[in-house]
Amino acid sequence: MSVVIPFSQALRERTSASSATGDIGCTFMADLMTGRGTRDDYIEMLAQHWFVYEALETAAARFAGDAVAAPFLSPALTRLPAITADLEFLLGDDWRSRIRPLEVTSDYCARIRAASEWVGGFIAHHYTRYLGDLSGGQLIRGLMQRQFGFDTNGVGFFLFAEIAAPKEFKSTYRRQLDSVDWSPEARERVLDEVAVAYRFSTELFVELAAAKAAAAA
Repeated sequence: MSVVIPFSQALRERTSASSATGDIGCTFMADLMTGRGTRDDYIEMLAQHWFVYEALETAAARFAGDAVAAPFLSPALTRLPAITADLEFLLGDDWRSRIRPLEVTSDYCARIRAASEWVGGFIAHHYTRYLGDLSGGQLIRGLMQRQFGFDTNGVGFFLFAEIAAPKEFKSTYRRQLDSVDWSPEARERVLDEVAVAYRFSTELFVELAAAKAAAAA
């Protein structure tokens, strides 16, 4: 008799497999984390994430009354207001007219919207984005503060102020994933969409690196 592993474990294994096949040549985030990236690089990264979270949080609003999605929709995770405030601080009042999505960002947003026609597809993107950013947020925020002299303005995206214990929060989130009564077919669809979401997240940094290289040429 086969043993069905907890769904949250299956998700972690799927993202680990996706990570192993990712583009290891992308240095954009590595440069930012090690002081080789610039303030403009950081702003461009935030700008691309504004478009992604605008798509994701627009979808979240539609699922507010959905019995499956609602347990995952914590206001403590909401990122769009923080990214908006960061961009206003970094670029000024006309920040919105100064940012444009990269091609991969537009494709990523389109995929979020299409996947979110089904609650499982929405949760796949929600899980990939929010738990990933929550996991790395504290470290990235500290590095950006030291490198660019930020206090809290400019790094709000990575400041999950309403989540005092991220590890516990993530454990609760994973228990909620495990409690959903997925059919085998739905379970596999969600796993497949998580792999797609992870690939887009990775390719976004690859294209950021490529755009930077092209601008410097």
